[in-house]
Amino acid sequence: MANKNKTHSGTKKRFKVTAKGKVKRHHAGAAHLKSKKSPKQLRKLRSSVVVTGKKKKNIKRLLGK
Repeated sequence: MANKNKTHSGTKKRFKVTAKGKVKRHHAGAAHLKSKKSPKQLRKLRSSVVVTGKKKKNIKRLLGK
C-alpha cells in the first residue's frame, strides 16, 4: 500500500485550483503601505491571476492534485 502525501500548508492558504485545473493566486503588495500606491495600482492588485508553466505543476504537486 502506498503512502499518502500531506498537503503543503503554506501552499493551500495561497493558491486555489479551479474546476478545470487552473491555479489562481492573488497579487503581492496589497496588504499594507497602500498610501504610497496609486488607485490604479491598488485596483490591479485586487484581482487574481492564473499561474502558468512550471510553477503551476509544482503548486499542484504540493496541493496533492
